[in-house]
Amino acid sequence: MLCMVAERRSLILRGVLDICLLALLDDEQSVYGYELTERLGARDLLVAGGSSYPLLARLEKSGLVRSEQRPSPSGPPRKYYSLTEQGREALDSGRAEWNAVAASVTALLNTPGEST
Repeated sequence: MLCMVAERRSLILRGVLDICLLALLDDEQSVYGYELTERLGARDLLVAGGSSYPLLARLEKSGLVRSEQRPSPSGPPRKYYSLTEQGREALDSGRAEWNAVAASVTALLNTPGEST
């Protein structure tokens, strides 16, 4: 049962991870990839770095985020991401979609005996 719960949570998160990443970038000048993953984890949204980076690349290719390389205080340069205007519009749309779906699911799950 616990495995099913973890799998369900993972599937739900995968469906909204793009919106979550855009939301984290909304109020920031720019953030590097590892820090985004850490911020998700701080909100109990545990994501492997291997999931975030390909998605960030797709968001960049779609024009929703931009990136730039900056020197790191230690180690190789870091890639910093920031939201574009198109990304801000996608975030607004994604928020509206999420709120509508979440409200419908919450209403259904909180209605005892609902069978239709």
